[in-house]
Amino acid sequence: MPSTASDANSDANIRCPGNRAPCSLRVLWLLSLLLGLCQSVENRCSSSNAATCTKCLALGPECGWCTQETFMEESLENERCDTVSKLLAKHCRPEMIEHPSVQVLSTKEPNIQVIPSEVNIHLRPGASTSFLLRVHTLEKYPVDLYYLVDISVSMLERIEKLNSVGFDLSQKMANISNDIRFGFGSFVDKPMSPFISIHPQKIKNQCIDYHVQCMPPHGYINVLPLTDNITEFKRLVGKQKISGNIDTPEGAFDAMLQAAVCNKDIGWRKEAKRLLIVMTDENSHLALDSKLAGIVLPNDGKCHLKDNVYIRSTDMEHPSLGLLGEKLIENQVYGIFAVQASQYHWYKELTPLLPGTIAEQLEPTASNLKDLVVNAYQRLLSEVKLQVDNPLRGVNVNVTALCPDGSSYSGIEGCHNVNSKEKVTFNVTITMDSCDVVDGHNYIKLYPIGFNETVTIRLHKACTCECNGMSKIKEKCVTEDQPNCLTNVCNEDNCTLDEIYSSASCRSSPSVPLCSGRGVCLCGKCICHKSKLGKIYGRYCEMDEFSCPYHYGKLCSGNGECEDGKCRCFSGWEGNRCHCTTSKKHCMDSNGQICSGKGTCICGRCECTDNLSFGRFCEHCLKCGNGCTNNWNYEYSHGISNISGAARIQCKSKCSTLEYNLNHATECLSDPWIMKMFIIILIVTFVLGLIIVLIIRQMLLQSSKTKGKASSSDYKGTRSKKDKSVLHSVYGRTNTYTTEIPEDIHIGILGVHEPYKYKV
Repeated sequence: MPSTASDANSDANIRCPGNRAPCSLRVLWLLSLLLGLCQSVENRCSSSNAATCTKCLALGPECGWCTQETFMEESLENERCDTVSKLLAKHCRPEMIEHPSVQVLSTKEPNIQVIPSEVNIHLRPGASTSFLLRVHTLEKYPVDLYYLVDISVSMLERIEKLNSVGFDLSQKMANISNDIRFGFGSFVDKPMSPFISIHPQKIKNQCIDYHVQCMPPHGYINVLPLTDNITEFKRLVGKQKISGNIDTPEGAFDAMLQAAVCNKDIGWRKEAKRLLIVMTDENSHLALDSKLAGIVLPNDGKCHLKDNVYIRSTDMEHPSLGLLGEKLIENQVYGIFAVQASQYHWYKELTPLLPGTIAEQLEPTASNLKDLVVNAYQRLLSEVKLQVDNPLRGVNVNVTALCPDGSSYSGIEGCHNVNSKEKVTFNVTITMDSCDVVDGHNYIKLYPIGFNETVTIRLHKACTCECNGMSKIKEKCVTEDQPNCLTNVCNEDNCTLDEIYSSASCRSSPSVPLCSGRGVCLCGKCICHKSKLGKIYGRYCEMDEFSCPYHYGKLCSGNGECEDGKCRCFSGWEGNRCHCTTSKKHCMDSNGQICSGKGTCICGRCECTDNLSFGRFCEHCLKCGNGCTNNWNYEYSHGISNISGAARIQCKSKCSTLEYNLNHATECLSDPWIMKMFIIILIVTFVLGLIIVLIIRQMLLQSSKTKGKASSSDYKGTRSKKDKSVLHSVYGRTNTYTTEIPEDIHIGILGVHEPYKYKV
């Protein structure tokens, strides 16, 4: 039957299957349980058992530390760490709670395009904050246009076209900018083998095969710094000579880096848009290609022009793509690759690795050069992207571009089709996961690509507690990282901390560094560094668990401690690994003598000092004294009548324990029956072996004679029929081979004056 409305609204009448309690009560119980679980999970501060202020703050931004001296007397230190609301509920005074707040402070510099120019952020572990960065383009920018041209022979027509492009381009860009400057530089390749020919004639002139006088090959020459003198630009371009090399790739990237970083030599203006146009018909060498010439020194990314000539081309590698892209961004340089169709896709695929660069196809005669530059420039201006340079560990930067059309992309992808005077907003979020921030380098750089204004984010880390400060002596900080040595009270008002706690107490000797160079000296005590290899400890941080040798998987065999890289053995142990016992009981013979008086006990074993002694206790000897020099046992020495009684006693003591095997060998040789049997067996064995050898030899001779007779009979029967034909065939083939006409063999030889053609 269908339930009525009264039944549906009555919780008392609805019961869960298999349970007598109403469902509503059970739902409330489950909700309370979930809320309790969530609350316990969220409150990681009190459940962490953090016993110091520093450890407490590192748990998360919601955690605080109560520094009140009388807070919850007779309680444990870890109860001081909790959320701020919990600490207040436990009657901790608000001013006594360590809880660094997150702050974002923007400076007001007169930036025009990028606002703000500097941001100061105070963060603590686990906290994050955001701020907005606005970038807007101007209607007309001053433009610095620098042509970087490959002057190999194949580029001759394009260089001639460049001679007339200066004035025409300035006229065409009048609508874009009324302040434009031109510059010109040339490049070929590294002037050394195997990139150029080192033939003596080619050294003087690389274009000798084309009957043209070339200029020497070079890595890069700044022919004309940026100028607004169009006449001078045309004159120098018209005088430009070509050069040559022998391999296909050119040194474009090497020249690009120098043109980007040599600001003073090129004449880049700070307020101008910087365009670097690379004209070439081949791809470029990459970083590791330099090793073909034996160059292994990495490119340092610095300017090396002297009298406008690149002087480090022959001893420094080509730059990597990462280094080149970094320098283009740092110097606010746009890169335009004007290349032939055959190389267009090669450069096109590299542009994502070089921010702020695009690739355009150049026609064989460079007739589209003016349109190419104008279109590329407008396209670059319509793109607003942001590059992040973040050298800080434990800090993450997330950038989202909010475009004028309402779309959003990542910062490096940026916004496209942005018109002049439109603003692009970037939402920048900074998160500090940990305190692995290197002191002295606490800033992050944001580079709007192609803009001459940047943003600096200065990060102030709140990784320690203020209760360590001088003004808060009586507060309960309880930190292990920095001992609170300020609790000691000076008897005089003028005493200083250095006088109370001298650094001398942190040295084992004056010549040793503070805390052995593996810790810091605070309050006259060494606080040892932490190492992933193992624990560092000791009064002067002189001991550790990793720098000494192991024995059977135990440091110093488990019988010592590692101090200054050497095992310091406990009592009763010795050796470089503390693996030897100092007890002599294992070296003591049955007479209670150590090593029979003829050795020393080392590491529980006898090492005989007498070269003639051997055995576990040095009890055996090969020769013993003058009284029994030529004898194997002591009994023989009794037959010598000319030795004294003292010599006999000495001989008996030395020779009483002779080699056991030697004594038995003497007994065996002294038995005449054993010697007779040995001689008989030896003779019988020799005779039998000789008989067997003679029988085998006779059988082999008989078999050889039988085969000789059979082959002789066959040869006589067939010789009359085949002899002449066989000889005629053999000699016929031989005569045919030897009478082959030498003139029929043709060998191609290169003429003496015929030039070797190669591509340049």
